[in-house]
Amino acid sequence: MDPTETEKEQFSKAQGELLFNAQLRIQRMFKLNVTISWILLLLFLVFLFSGLEFSIGNAHFSTIQLDTEFIRENLKFIASGIWVTIGISLLSILLATILALLAALGRLSKFPPIYALSTFYVSLIRGTPLFLQIFFFFLALPQLGIILPGLYAGVLALGLNYGAYMSEIFRAGLSSVGKGQREAAFAIGMTPGQMMKRVVLPQALRFALPPTGNEFIAMLKDSALVSATGFVHELMWRATKVGRARFHSLEALIIAAVFYWIMTLAFTSLQSRMETYLARGDR
Repeated sequence: MDPTETEKEQFSKAQGELLFNAQLRIQRMFKLNVTISWILLLLFLVFLFSGLEFSIGNAHFSTIQLDTEFIRENLKFIASGIWVTIGISLLSILLATILALLAALGRLSKFPPIYALSTFYVSLIRGTPLFLQIFFFFLALPQLGIILPGLYAGVLALGLNYGAYMSEIFRAGLSSVGKGQREAAFAIGMTPGQMMKRVVLPQALRFALPPTGNEFIAMLKDSALVSATGFVHELMWRATKVGRARFHSLEALIIAAVFYWIMTLAFTSLQSRMETYLARGDR
């Protein structure tokens, strides 16, 4: 007796559920193995800085010895620089985003002076080190009568530097909007400004937002360069100061490294959630 259409549908559904459940099990096993691997690697790091001594045959080994009392006493002082670091990064990424968008628009412009200004800015900034730029704005601008505190000089340098690099991200985002959509916008009577505001920019920003999150995470670490001016008491400055004063630079830098790592993990998780939210329309 041949199976009915209903039985065939039920069989196909059952097969689909089995395949879906098998894929879920594979994903769970993968995540479990990754978690176990992370735990083992973290335990290895703890062991590496445990200060233990051991022997294997005739060979004697010792791990790195840290002064835990120094770490306990200065943990709070160093941690208080976290908010300054985050503040510098937020202000800098805001400035960088604005400059990157303007530079990207300039590089797509057909007006020679605007195109030249955009490409000159990108070439100049990308052709010089960030460390040099920070000191330039901190030391050179006062000779022009522009005196900036170390914090704002650092934000300006970081914003200009990352804006030049991020301009490629925004240029790619703007170019990703198809010519047909632009022509359709003009066909229904939109002005170039309305077309850019209502059609191009929303799609370009959606494309550029995830890479911008990566740039922000990188900026969290590069903000440590601002401490070189000596007037911005962010995370790295505090770690360097207390480490040198107490002759425990290694412990102080390890504390700073742990905080940078935690911030990176937190913002990476936030970025991942943001990417999932933005990609919901693609599923």
